[in-house]
Amino acid sequence: MTAYPTLYSFRRCPYAIRARLALLISGTICEIREVKLSAKPAAMIEASAKATVPVLVASAGNILEESLDIMHWALGRSDPQGWLQRSDQALIDGNDGPFKHHLDRYKYPQRYENCDPDGHRASAMEILQMLDTRLAGQDNLAGMERGLADMAIMPFVRQFAAVDREWFARQKLPHLQKWLARHLDSQLFKSAMIKLKPWQEGDDPILFPDANLPD
Repeated sequence: MTAYPTLYSFRRCPYAIRARLALLISGTICEIREVKLSAKPAAMIEASAKATVPVLVASAGNILEESLDIMHWALGRSDPQGWLQRSDQALIDGNDGPFKHHLDRYKYPQRYENCDPDGHRASAMEILQMLDTRLAGQDNLAGMERGLADMAIMPFVRQFAAVDREWFARQKLPHLQKWLARHLDSQLFKSAMIKLKPWQEGDDPILFPDANLPD
């Protein structure tokens, strides 16, 4: 049997989502293992002491523990839509740093002492308003076509919007909301959100993707 890379993933994790999106668009086949976060498999912990999803075991001695590293690895193998040409590291850093900081405290205020979720929501909105302005003149964050910047950031905007969907729908973010809806409705995203039971040692391998490359 062909030895495929092994991806430890969690369906709703935005870091894992963006890794899966890049693996999909690159046409990289891997064995996917859904992780139950409260009972992480020993095989994942053995591969990565960090033990946070996603983890990609690309080959013996080549283990990728960061979602952006997985994206770049996959697109380095094959980038049929030119995602690497449409990146913006400053935007991605802003997402992974300040925006994620405020998102976590808005979504999970109980995890943080003396947390003001409304204040963090307002701070996150300032970043989203900047993205909305950027999208006023183009369909995607780094040009007219989707690229690495969009797919690295979109899962986190999705998570923010899902905290209070009715409130988010009322905000004056017309370009961002249209951008988000378009990507959520894409076959690529739908294919990335595969539903799986948590993996256990001894389970038969499940290959990802299991169908033709999405559009």
